[in-house]
This record gives sequence, C-alpha cells and structure tokens, in this order.
Amino acid sequence: MVVRVCERARLATLVSRVIIATDDDRILAVARKHGVEAVLTGPDHATGTDRLAEVAAALDCDIVVNVQGDEPLISPETIDAAIRPLLVDAEVRMATTCEPLTATDDILNPNIVKVIRDDRGDALYFSRAPIPYDRANPLVPGTTVESGRWWKHTGLYVYRRSFLLRFAALSPAPLESVEALEQLRALHHGFPIRVVETGHASPGVDTPEDVERVLKLLTEEAVSAN
Repeated sequence: MVVRVCERARLATLVSRVIIATDDDRILAVARKHGVEAVLTGPDHATGTDRLAEVAAALDCDIVVNVQGDEPLISPETIDAAIRPLLVDAEVRMATTCEPLTATDDILNPNIVKVIRDDRGDALYFSRAPIPYDRANPLVPGTTVESGRWWKHTGLYVYRRSFLLRFAALSPAPLESVEALEQLRALHHGFPIRVVETGHASPGVDTPEDVERVLKLLTEEAVSAN
C-alpha cells in the first residue's frame, strides 16, 4: 500500500522528490525493492509529523509534504492543491485539504476525521465526532445529507520546513491526546492551518473493512483502464 501512495505522490506536478520515512525494516525493504527512496527513522516518534521532522531536518528544501501511508487512492491533484497555498501566500505555514461528506455513516464514523473552517479557509477544529452537530436535524445512519455541510479531512499535510521543525518541538496538546489527532497541536498553540476544498475522494485505510473496500476500488479502476 505504501508503494501505491508513493506512486500517487510522484504524479503530483509540484512534488520533486518522494521519500518513505519509516521505523520498520520490512517497509524499508519493500521500498528499496520497488526503487523508492526510504529513510529509517528512530522508533520512538509519537506521531507521523515527528517522524517526518526527523527526515526533514536533513533535507535542503523549503516545503515538505506529508502524505500518510494509508491513503492509496489519494489524487495527485489533491496533493498539488494542498501545496499551492504555500506557494502563493508567504503567511501560510501549514496546509491540508478536505472533501465533502454526504453519507451519514461516514460522518458518524470516528475513523473518518472531520474538519470545520472559518471564512478564510483556515481550520477551526478537527474531530472524529460529527462536527458540526445539527441540533435541529440529528444525523440518521444509512441516509445521505446535503453536500457542503460536513467535510472529511484528507490524510496529508504540507509544511514550510522551518515551521515543521518548530511544530515537532512543541509540547503535545491535551485535545491532541484526546482525539488522537496531531494537527490539533498546531491549533492549540495558535498556528493556523489552511484547508483547501477538493472534489477528489480519498478513502483512507483505517480498518480491515477499509482494505477490502479499497482493493475493490483499485480492481474497478484497473478494469476501467483496460
């Protein structure tokens, strides 16, 4: 799966180098077998961002993209969309993307992270809970809702390298620990996160059921290509 993620990242027009950061010798071996650059990191990182920062400290670059290894269907256009805010606005230090949710089962699923934003497009909060909570019309499992009210957070982040190193040195936030969402560390310490809307669905792999679903989608994609 991680090789597939790398293949998607390589297709992004704004990405010049793809590296797998891992503390697992098995993943390192698979990466090298498939000709993907990989770095073995320390084993004690609490989050993927901390692992990324270890690798980024040795890189000569201005912007670092973190595409999580459980995003085999991520669109290269989504990766590019997350990078662009840092190219056009010097004030943006961190960015990510979101995509619309319409299935209530997805909105209620704690494995699918939701995000709400302000008028600037910066994140107000990320949660595993169904935010916003519609008090007048509670969500009913198995139904669909209007697009544009609930948004899924895609599993990638883009950082200015200087900010990434600073971010990794910050103390973990209480809400970060409660929700198990590392991006809440940035919000807790007062750093905004730009969130770009994208129409490309990126179903992640968080459970065994997700593996079956993604394999089915990949099979259908291969059949369509032929």
